[in-house]
Amino acid sequence: MDHTAIQSESRIAHFPIMFFAVVMGFGGISIAYFKAHEVLGIPLLVFEGLRALTSLLFLVIFSLYTIKFLINQAGVKKEFSHPIRINFFAAFSIALLLLAIIWKSVPSLGGSLFWLGAGVHTFLTFYTVSFWINNNFEITHSNPAWFIPIVGNLIVPVAGDGMASATFLGYYFAIGIFFWVVLFTVVFYRIIFHNQLPQKFMPTLFIFIAPPAVGFLAYLKVGGGFDLLAQFLLNLALFFAFLLLFMYKNFMKLQFFISWWAFTFPMAALTIALLVAYEKSHEAVYLHLGELFLLFATLLVAGVSVKTLRHIYKREICVIEE
Repeated sequence: MDHTAIQSESRIAHFPIMFFAVVMGFGGISIAYFKAHEVLGIPLLVFEGLRALTSLLFLVIFSLYTIKFLINQAGVKKEFSHPIRINFFAAFSIALLLLAIIWKSVPSLGGSLFWLGAGVHTFLTFYTVSFWINNNFEITHSNPAWFIPIVGNLIVPVAGDGMASATFLGYYFAIGIFFWVVLFTVVFYRIIFHNQLPQKFMPTLFIFIAPPAVGFLAYLKVGGGFDLLAQFLLNLALFFAFLLLFMYKNFMKLQFFISWWAFTFPMAALTIALLVAYEKSHEAVYLHLGELFLLFATLLVAGVSVKTLRHIYKREICVIEE
């Protein structure tokens, strides 16, 4: 085996599970453009192109992580027992659920992706909560990425609309909302009263936007209307978005990490929520905010993509990282 082949195998052996957040980012922006097609009249071709790209990225990332599992099972096991990285395994199941949404027009494919994604996410929910209970954690281990495996249950009702009963989907809505409140309290306490988040986890603050935004969408899918609770969830998502934009200086000089992808999905989720809110209420403010956040989410996905490709080219990703 030549030196180049050895280097390539070594990089795949350290391929991080966090890469599935790339699919979450592209899946979110794909759905945002589909909704923008319905509300703003943006050509459907934009969504179809993003759908194809998202699907290709999923296949590539899934293939690379499968190879990693085959050649470095110890590394996968280490990630699966890591107090922070374990949460990113749910990015895989969420990616499946997002793919189910963007392929809903092909019922056999969309349905298969939904049931597979829901099944994997259910397992990861139970595994992660039991992992938390059975291990000793420090408060500094907590960060917004803890929302991914548990609050990610809120995506199941959004993806499963028309594929499963309201009773089935309501189960996941309840889990997601309950643990959002619990984990938000823990993580916010950690952020305020303990040391600041390490620089690499600063982008995960954007995850605060996702639970209320996706919760808003899920609430509508399980039978809720555009009522006070729906507006409560949407306004909380807007508050955290405005707060983080107000804190923009905290993010301007961050060193690049793969965690930058945490910027993308929450902004796409908020964009979708705003466009849906406009459909339900016909309030112009939601339309204009939806247009603004669509532009912002698009620039974020494009910018983080360029940064990621640049660091892959410079071989600064897929290296040993503590």
